Amino acid sequence: MSGALLSTQSLYIGMEVVIAVASVIGNVMVVWAVKINKSLRDTTFCFIVSLALADIAVGALVIPLAITISIGLQTHFYSCLLVACTVLVLTQSSILALLAIAIDRYLRVKIPTRYKRVVTPRRAGLAVVICWTVAFIVGLTPMLGWNNLGRLQQNGSISSDHIITCQFENVISMDYMVYFNFFGWVLPPLLLMLVIYVEIFYMIHKQLNNKKFSTSHTDPNKYYDKELNLAKSLALVLFLFAISWLPLHIINCITLFCPECKKPIVLLYIAILLTHGNSAVNPIVYAFRIKKFRTAFQKIWQQYFCCKDAPPLEIQPSDRKEMPNLEPQQATLPQAPQKENFKFDPAQQQPPSPEQ
Repeated sequence: MSGALLSTQSLYIGMEVVIAVASVIGNVMVVWAVKINKSLRDTTFCFIVSLALADIAVGALVIPLAITISIGLQTHFYSCLLVACTVLVLTQSSILALLAIAIDRYLRVKIPTRYKRVVTPRRAGLAVVICWTVAFIVGLTPMLGWNNLGRLQQNGSISSDHIITCQFENVISMDYMVYFNFFGWVLPPLLLMLVIYVEIFYMIHKQLNNKKFSTSHTDPNKYYDKELNLAKSLALVLFLFAISWLPLHIINCITLFCPECKKPIVLLYIAILLTHGNSAVNPIVYAFRIKKFRTAFQKIWQQYFCCKDAPPLEIQPSDRKEMPNLEPQQATLPQAPQKENFKFDPAQQQPPSPEQ
């Protein structure tokens, strides 16, 4: 191994360690914040916790395994394949969690008055289970046979005991990565989320420009301003995910469609660091963009790290109370005067005479 390549690998491993520590600490604080702040315990933040758990696994499990792979460890084929599939499972769970968040925000803006009846905690929990189940099915598909074992045996590049140099491209089929994973389970959800957030912003701006609200104890503009700010933050999380993962998938496409094209190892390391770094940036986005998270993070830091007494978190009004009344104000008709009960007194009022 040349000196330049060795220094590049050492720099890569050092950055991976920093990303792993930041990812675990940041996302543990996300889960912790949801635990101590009751106002964060709604369906959207349920999906955010699911996303945070996947990012914790990336920092605690995937990155150490990626460092091991970068060293060129000699392992059994299926051991290396399981490591690669773990990365695929966690990636897919993150994508589906982001999709669930987008759908949840869309329903919150589309049907605000019926949202609580449609999106119940039980249904949100079921959605999380479905997301993880699909992620395991998609990510573990190579373990069922769609892998490079047959090709390696045909080329004679694997021993009879199936010991190989553990690298992602050695065990994972690029046909699977491009046609099934990228074109089937990464690109379509990303495009669908793009359409959903465009529709969310359109509906919110339309409602903010519409002044024909019925009189209510809640200001609809305040509700939609809040939804707009949260939607911007979550759309930023989606954008960062896309720019973090698309370069590596583009490299996979180049590997499949242009096998003779050379890929600089530095470019590959940068693409891998982007994918892992995405797991560390979400808590930063939450801290700077979402006030509830920022307040909870400050309380955790002051109370548990600085050993200072932190003021209790303010109880936010429930979402049900914040739902605006979106029915257009109806024109009120004047009420007919109430009839007064009276008795006819012949002495005070005579019936009209025929001459009148």
